[in-house]
Amino acid sequence: MTQRISRRRLLQTSAGLAAFAAAPCAARAAGTKIRFLTSWFAQAEHGGFYQALATGLYAKEGLDVSIAMGGPQVNGMQLLVGGAADIVMGYDIQVLKGIQNGLPVTTIATSFQSDLQGLMTHPDINGLADLHGHKILIASTAHSTFWPWLQQRYGFTDDQAGPDTFNLQPFLLNPDVAMQAYPSSEPYEAAKAGANAKFFLFADAGYPPYGTTMVTTNGFLAGNPAAAKGFVRASLLGWKDYLVNPAPANALIKQANPQMADDQIAFAISRMKAMNVLGKGDAATQGIGTMTASRWQQTYGFLTAANILSPSTDWRAAFTTQCTDGLHIFPA
Repeated sequence: MTQRISRRRLLQTSAGLAAFAAAPCAARAAGTKIRFLTSWFAQAEHGGFYQALATGLYAKEGLDVSIAMGGPQVNGMQLLVGGAADIVMGYDIQVLKGIQNGLPVTTIATSFQSDLQGLMTHPDINGLADLHGHKILIASTAHSTFWPWLQQRYGFTDDQAGPDTFNLQPFLLNPDVAMQAYPSSEPYEAAKAGANAKFFLFADAGYPPYGTTMVTTNGFLAGNPAAAKGFVRASLLGWKDYLVNPAPANALIKQANPQMADDQIAFAISRMKAMNVLGKGDAATQGIGTMTASRWQQTYGFLTAANILSPSTDWRAAFTTQCTDGLHIFPA
């Protein structure tokens, strides 16, 4: 694999990369500066932000936006709170843990109506409930995110969990193994290896966190409410446009991450469209980017039940709708 790169392969080969130090893609027009940090190396799942930059949507909002890539060595929350970024690509559980620890952060919008995490299985598996007795390979971080939810939902036991070594071979060689997967990564690699695999999205079974959110500090939001809302509006319009005409964003994605191949970008876009990541659920009636208190409370509920989050955590502080109220942007 020479020109293809994935979450799995990046963790194997890129531990020494200083991703955040790489030159960011920057807007041409002057305006309110916003430094946006993604959660990983540039890819199609970040396409809406790159589209907003490439097509001038940020500039139309009077914003001078730069995008820097995250990666395995980058702690986005630390950089946000430390003042090295203004808005970061976040995750609900990460933000709730930050609130518990006293961090002044909040989520201002989501890109996707569900987290894109799931499991890849062999063809004989017809649903997640069929995995009782199977070995499930997961990363160490999963023990404080989706694994407790799977245990609550399906009764999986800790002896089923095995370490994900970021190598597809254990899955390919053992028909009784399932593994943690992202819809555009591991299934893509499995298909390239000639394997027939299935992918099950946790969100389809009720896993509540949102996906690819926008997180900022309370101070930045209080001091720049119009800029924050403008960033959200432009980003959501970027997402709407990206799934129709991805070429402008793809050029920036490949510029930032030259190892990202056209075929993987195309595969990822097709999966996002098939899963209706932008417009399903509450977004169907309220618009792209919308978040609801009930969804956040569900995430809080499973985390507290699993003793991952303190019940005293103010889950309402983890998000605000002030940047999405009144936007009503719907997929094309």
